Amino acid sequence: MRKPELLAPAGNLDILKTAVMYGADAVYIGGEMYGLRANAKNFDRPRMEEGISFAHEHGAKVYVTANIIAHNRDIDGIEAYLKELAEIKPDAILVADPGIFMMAKELCPNVDLHISTQANNVNYKTYEFWKAQGATRVVTGRELSIAEISEIHDKTKGSIEIESFIHGAMCISYSGRCLLSAYMTGREANLGACTHPCRWKYALMEETRPGEFFPVFENERGTFIMNSKDLCMIEHIPELVAAGVDSFKIEGRMKPALYVAVISSVYREAIDDFFKDPFLYESKKEKYRHDISMCSHRPFGTGFYFGKPGTEGQLYDESTYDRDAVYLGTVEDADNDRGVIYQKNKFFAGEEIELMRPFTDVKKVKVLEIRDDDGNLMESCPHPLQKLNVKFSEPVENWDIIRRPAE
Repeated sequence: MRKPELLAPAGNLDILKTAVMYGADAVYIGGEMYGLRANAKNFDRPRMEEGISFAHEHGAKVYVTANIIAHNRDIDGIEAYLKELAEIKPDAILVADPGIFMMAKELCPNVDLHISTQANNVNYKTYEFWKAQGATRVVTGRELSIAEISEIHDKTKGSIEIESFIHGAMCISYSGRCLLSAYMTGREANLGACTHPCRWKYALMEETRPGEFFPVFENERGTFIMNSKDLCMIEHIPELVAAGVDSFKIEGRMKPALYVAVISSVYREAIDDFFKDPFLYESKKEKYRHDISMCSHRPFGTGFYFGKPGTEGQLYDESTYDRDAVYLGTVEDADNDRGVIYQKNKFFAGEEIELMRPFTDVKKVKVLEIRDDDGNLMESCPHPLQKLNVKFSEPVENWDIIRRPAE
């Protein structure tokens, strides 16, 4: 069995570094245009070059997305962008549009090309087609079962890499080709500007009774069809490995550092445990389930991996998120029990918080003292976001994430 790659998302440079430090083998990112997360902070050229350099220094890879479905107006800009990527040399470029693929193949001959899930890759003939064109990897559509992925692996004889999503948000339409956002807000999902209307709450109004709203809800007969559970395959790593999945992909380029750190570290631990000793992996499933819930998420499910999901497997009756821990900041410069924190959410002197660091258990510590950049003592760290000098009850290290535990 070949150990799969763990592939994490990153919406900015700090999160890329967090993903690598917390166990990702590779990170996928977007440039300032032509990826499918237009609202992520994304990477300009200097940050992209720094991110690739950092990843390579730590033995990780970086893949850059150029996976929009392009219109004529996009072509000249994409050509210039691909020429720039040819100079930057990421480890791979992720594309969906055949026209962009053709351009990338010509303009970036020394960079691997991966085919995005956005291209709706759901059969082995599609994999054979992209291999013949020169692609080195294809991302499966989220609609595939494990049995179907296994058949793709068998039919292609492992000649092209298979990448599959194993954690994160699920689309309600065919692998992201959704028109709701464009129809309702004028922002096109296929150009990276999705407003996620599938996550909104809706009510019904009869035309002769304006202002009288009736809730749309789930009962034993249906139907709250636009609220999918989050995918979570932490308990099914053996099945994914046996099916021939080469890369385990985490969804979430709009997610914060806490999410990326938690999800990457838990899957890193679980994958390593399984390849070390399958019995160890089985014995720790409850721990994985607990640890992976320590960041904002919707109720978990297994998507389409074990057949077409019904109400219990995919859909549910509310659109809220569970949040078991709150991201407070990351230690950027540590000196024994003091650290420079880039604060993300408010916390207080005297508060007990949690420290999370790569490849070790989370531990509770107390915030003893908070000072601003001028050295002034503070009782709390109000917004706006700022760097703070914090003294803890125990030593801290660079890359430690501080978080407020679940209540």
